[in-house]
Amino acid sequence: MRIFLLLFALGASALSAQVMDDAGKSNLPSQPIGVDDLIAVSVYRSPELTRTVRVDSTGAIDLPLLAEPVSAAGLMPRELERAIAAALKSEGILVNPIVKVTIAEYASRPISVMGAVNKPLTFQAVGRVTLLDALAKAEGLAPHAAQEILVTVPKLDDDLKPLIRRIPIHGLIDAANPELNLSLNGGEEIRVPEAGRVFVVGNVKKPGAYPFPDPKDATVLRLLAVAEGLAPYAQKQAYIYRQEADTGVKREILIELAKIMKREAPDMPLLINDILYIPDNTGKRATISVIDRAVGFGASTASGVLIWRR
Repeated sequence: MRIFLLLFALGASALSAQVMDDAGKSNLPSQPIGVDDLIAVSVYRSPELTRTVRVDSTGAIDLPLLAEPVSAAGLMPRELERAIAAALKSEGILVNPIVKVTIAEYASRPISVMGAVNKPLTFQAVGRVTLLDALAKAEGLAPHAAQEILVTVPKLDDDLKPLIRRIPIHGLIDAANPELNLSLNGGEEIRVPEAGRVFVVGNVKKPGAYPFPDPKDATVLRLLAVAEGLAPYAQKQAYIYRQEADTGVKREILIELAKIMKREAPDMPLLINDILYIPDNTGKRATISVIDRAVGFGASTASGVLIWRR
């Protein structure tokens, strides 16, 4: 009878351990535990000790019946299991405790993606996360994104400043350079700046503000191209209004637009926040208007006879 009870107890313990092990397979990917992570602690045949607790600001968790908190920050789930079991045994609460620790929620490794992305968000670095993974979670770059991504890496020491990595979008996405696809461990801030804009007003088909991801691409001809070209009656000359960055003084720069269009003068580079103003040739517009009215009047008397009645 005693042998039977012993075998039954051993079998129950093995079955319990197997059930707890199977429950752990659905756990989040194992990685070191951090402050604010939510921990599920299960102690076999001890419902008073089985509960979900959050790691406090000191990196420890409190369990009932234990006199002292158990340090959790920096430990893997398996290591925390052994630490809890040792504490229960050393304080004489359980003789041979069977402890299972699962991570219900990681909250200690936030990654923020903001700026010119389609869906700014903050998520937790669970498992292996790369820069491309983070951009995919943000649903990709917005059309007005600049040509580089700023990744702020958290400092490892209180005396150190956070490190800012500048990642060129062309190298990361177009050239598929694996060295630029940074591994993210949590605490990173990913900022995608908006591309600088250049403004065009006046006699163009689509006036407005147009982004130039690469400022070196901003020229008069490129700006006219995105604005769908000149409207009728444009003058031969145009003006660039530019504010000096150091003094704040606004300057008016005269350009020979007709010569640029005829390739008799080089294309004019523009700076971010420049305003290209193309005046309207009012004299030419008035002349064409008179001609149009005259043509219309002639068409209305196509019969060739104009009768005057008193």
